[in-house]
Amino acid sequence: MRYFVEAAFLGTKYVGWQRQPNGLSVQEVIESSISTVLRNETQIVGCGRTDAGVHAQQYFFHFDAEEELPEGFMFKLNRFMPDDIAFYDVKLVDDDMHARFSAISRSYKYNLSLRKEPLRQHIAHEYRYPGELDFDLMNEAGEMLKERKEFKTFCKKGSDTPHYLCDVTEASWSCNQHSATFEISANRFLRGMVRLIVGMMLQVGRHQLSLAALRQALDDQVQLKKSESAPAHGLHLVEIRY
Repeated sequence: MRYFVEAAFLGTKYVGWQRQPNGLSVQEVIESSISTVLRNETQIVGCGRTDAGVHAQQYFFHFDAEEELPEGFMFKLNRFMPDDIAFYDVKLVDDDMHARFSAISRSYKYNLSLRKEPLRQHIAHEYRYPGELDFDLMNEAGEMLKERKEFKTFCKKGSDTPHYLCDVTEASWSCNQHSATFEISANRFLRGMVRLIVGMMLQVGRHQLSLAALRQALDDQVQLKKSESAPAHGLHLVEIRY
């Protein structure tokens, strides 16, 4: 039997979702707790990787079990979890349902603080450059992304992806006096793609990168001459659709 679990986590102290030899991952913590509750070694499959320090407002994973889950499974599992990981729902699904490959879209938000805000230091990037950002120009860059299908320009080096095709359906900024939020949705994302896009947009907003140069890089499918990756802690995975 296959079960889908909806979860959320604060990624501050983790090396990312996926198990890694160099530190504690979210996957490792969850697998250990589920194995304890079920009294059986259990492996889970997540809806995607997240970088170290990236957060998830909504995250799905699946696991297989030979028997029905014990009564109060969610309550028991949450009791085993640290305060920065939570579970919201669990349901039985068809055996061919897959947390990663059955997803049809993913949405991220990137939080930017335009002043020093101690209460948001772990969930928003404090923008420290002097001067105002040109959000109109940044949104023009977002429209340009929606017109494209290949994004090798914004793929972290060393990626093992078989192709660079992505269907970006949303890429826009909203802002007020002291903060700004970037929202982006696509059917899939490449390794490091969102953080590289945010970094690019900050360069555009500072008038350090022209739209013409961005268009040329996308046409040639090459990385920007001065590629910039935004800090991980401002990035939040907020929605997965199946």
